[in-house]
Amino acid sequence: MAALAKAPLVLLEECLKTLGPLPDYQLLRPSETGLAMVRGRSEGTGDPFNLGEMTLTRCVVQIVQPDHPAIAGFGYVAGRSHRHAELAALCDALLQHDDWAEGVHAQVLAPLQAAAQAQQAAAAAQTEATRVNFFTLKRGES
Repeated sequence: MAALAKAPLVLLEECLKTLGPLPDYQLLRPSETGLAMVRGRSEGTGDPFNLGEMTLTRCVVQIVQPDHPAIAGFGYVAGRSHRHAELAALCDALLQHDDWAEGVHAQVLAPLQAAAQAQQAAAAAQTEATRVNFFTLKRGES
């Protein structure tokens, strides 16, 4: 779900197109935007505190197929992208479907995860290129 939620919408749409025609689905809970409280911990392990609120969009879809039981998928994404939340929910539902799970893993999740790793590597390389190493020399004063 993290790969779906953090992926750029354009890349997610491109990956979904590779699956071909998608099954029909209905919106159980249309995309809606709200706020969620973000909590933090002092020094990462201390007492929790409320850091602030962030914008969040959620959606719930249900795959409709006559031969299969109904499958619901949930999508939560940061920000206000209703389409992104809907596509994340659709992918969640497809991952639960026996006929679609393997294709979604191979054609959607794997490329999204590879793109995220490439982006992290590029950011790490850029950070490393600007790293400054400080050192102390012993002064000649005795």
